[in-house]
Amino acid sequence: MLQTKAKIIDNKKVKGHYFHCLLLAPSIAKKAQPGEFVNIKITDNYQPLLRRPLSIHRVDAKTIEFLYEAVGRGTEILSRKKQGEYLDIIGPLGNGFSMPKSGHSILVAGGMGVAPLLFLAERLTARKSIALIGARTKSEILCEKEFQDLGYSVKIATDDGSKGFKGRITELLRNVLQVQGPRQQKMVYACGPRPMLKEISRMSKKHKFSAEISLEEHMACGIGACLGCVVGTKKGLQRVCKEGPVFTAGEIIWREEGQ
Repeated sequence: MLQTKAKIIDNKKVKGHYFHCLLLAPSIAKKAQPGEFVNIKITDNYQPLLRRPLSIHRVDAKTIEFLYEAVGRGTEILSRKKQGEYLDIIGPLGNGFSMPKSGHSILVAGGMGVAPLLFLAERLTARKSIALIGARTKSEILCEKEFQDLGYSVKIATDDGSKGFKGRITELLRNVLQVQGPRQQKMVYACGPRPMLKEISRMSKKHKFSAEISLEEHMACGIGACLGCVVGTKKGLQRVCKEGPVFTAGEIIWREEGQ
């Protein structure tokens, strides 16, 4: 874990409320792994007080990238930061994705869930892979071209049917799994809304495939000290910022089961 002042190289709107930020942070870029995140201090006057956790979207030799949505005061302030300004960041933080050396990978991204999965896609060695991207409507689909450029077969699901499969991304995943059949070794990686991750966890148990899910929780310290982001697991209460944000799907005890 490192703390550094990172220079903003670029910070621009992608579409709607979605933004892309590129930072010069060689010390963190060198250590970052897919699924990890950084904690960003938005202002110098402690308003807002808490740092904002952002998944690492991509990494180069000296730079790190973030894809984020301006949905609250902190990220709205971040969206107005200019090229040449500096951000105080701590990272890389958390427990990331595993890296299988063989088998078939299926990446499932719901909405902003694409943010950590693109970094993962770049690092996976098993290239016979599929990326499933879900959104409410086609205007909210993110990173389709980026996954395609990496050689992934990309399938889209939209709630309103404006592009690709009409329905939930978990329904599209079920269709993909049926086509592949039970014999093909596979690993599912997922990030997105909690109901999506819960359903993928249920599917992994029923259909006996391995899955890792990246959880999103409100964080305060981001380094495991405050216990503000704990979730129920079969190992007991665990911190999303420390033991997570990536967990194996079967670890999580969802609310109906006692969380």
